[in-house]
Amino acid sequence: MQQLLGEYDCKIDPKGRFRMPTDLIGQLGEGVRTFVVNRGFEKCLMLYPEPVWERITTEINQLNLYNKKNRDFVRYFYRGAQKLELDSADRMLITKRLLEYANIDKDLILSAYNDRIEVWSKEQYDRMLDEEPDDFSGLAEEVLGKINTPEA
Repeated sequence: MQQLLGEYDCKIDPKGRFRMPTDLIGQLGEGVRTFVVNRGFEKCLMLYPEPVWERITTEINQLNLYNKKNRDFVRYFYRGAQKLELDSADRMLITKRLLEYANIDKDLILSAYNDRIEVWSKEQYDRMLDEEPDDFSGLAEEVLGKINTPEA
């Protein structure tokens, strides 16, 4: 799977469905129609293409569940997880419970990066962007300054 990228405005219909943008479907590659959604870290939902979910859960399933922190993490990671499929109109149905968790009512933003897609309420996404750190340059240096890159 290639790198996913982009922000997409979508609308939720009264049944809790939204249409996956054509551009994003194209980035996902041929035949990717099944996803897993779960609760994300910052009151958003995480949408994983099924092959990505399988890779991540293979790693998680190797954790020692006799360790309390591991059990807690596994519980929180899997909370609300469910398999979703695009229908013939490229729509996806998200349960009311997950929509309520993320405060999504009618407008949502899909934020695609790396191999996953965050699903945000438009209001919360805009609020999160407004809280960008004053010193983004310093944050970039702290996070990326530890990565060794080959000399050009």
